[in-house]
Amino acid sequence: MPKVKPIIVLAACLFVITLLIPTLLVLPFTEDQATGKLGERLKEKEVPADQTVTSSGPQVDITVFRMKKKETITLPLEEYLVGVVASEMPREFEKEALKAQALAARTYIVNQMLNDNKSELPGGAVVTDTIDHQVYKDEAELRVAFKSDYDWAIKKIREAVNETSGQIITYNDAPIDASFFSTSNGYTENSEAIWLTPLPYLKSVESPWDLQSPKFGGQEVFTIAEFEEKLGVKLPNDSTIGKITERTAGKRVGTVEINGKVIKGRDIRENLKLKSTDFTWERKGDKIIIHTKGYGHGVGMSQYGANGMAEEGKNYKDIITYYYQDVEITAADSILTKVLAKK
Repeated sequence: MPKVKPIIVLAACLFVITLLIPTLLVLPFTEDQATGKLGERLKEKEVPADQTVTSSGPQVDITVFRMKKKETITLPLEEYLVGVVASEMPREFEKEALKAQALAARTYIVNQMLNDNKSELPGGAVVTDTIDHQVYKDEAELRVAFKSDYDWAIKKIREAVNETSGQIITYNDAPIDASFFSTSNGYTENSEAIWLTPLPYLKSVESPWDLQSPKFGGQEVFTIAEFEEKLGVKLPNDSTIGKITERTAGKRVGTVEINGKVIKGRDIRENLKLKSTDFTWERKGDKIIIHTKGYGHGVGMSQYGANGMAEEGKNYKDIITYYYQDVEITAADSILTKVLAKK
């Protein structure tokens, strides 16, 4: 058998190694390339309690008229939202509920900025800091309100705002009227029952979680004279008050007939300052006792309902798409660009 020269053996070995090296280099990365998991391994950064929340989209400032202080302030959109969410929803609520509130609040203010028919406010403000728009408190006010809870509460609220940054709720590619309220009577309300205008995404849905809300029940007591004056009616001489002649889709009082006069339930709630349009009443002596179910106008997202859904494991997108029908959660970049163009 002829001897193989060492130089030939060495050359053959080098050739084989040359072929194997690319394969060996590729193998460790094959799984990540096939599954696409590389990006998922990045750990989400936490937002410190005292760190400013920033938006990933166009930077927009909000001008707010402080009603008690009689002054106008301007601050970044996302910072404004921290003050709104902290003021509008209990800090003890689940973070997914707080995220739903942040999304609704962002949508509300973006829609407000696009609205050419907004009321004239001092200093070019687009909203006040009251329930006429959205309640807003600054850091100093929140520290007083939250006391020893401030650090953990503001951290959770900032995270809720940050984790929905750049998102709004849209219907047909436009921001919705993202109305919200505290507690339903077990159902939300059609928009036309309160504001006359029917909106396809503000329709009545069941909200059974609200029955556990501490704000579910209410009671008001009026003298007969007060009742008659506030409603502009004259009660009959017998023991009756009136009768409900219409119910709304949300199981609330639509209209009532009192001694021949028909009054809408929403007008009764407004004139008597009731917590809800779901009410019953009884006459005892010279007093009228009114019992209510729910707290607020009932249109859009129930805050206590949102928290109930979150406690059951639903996320903020589940909550939003339940209370606002046929909507989408979309990036706000293009709409915020329109806002900047209007300035």
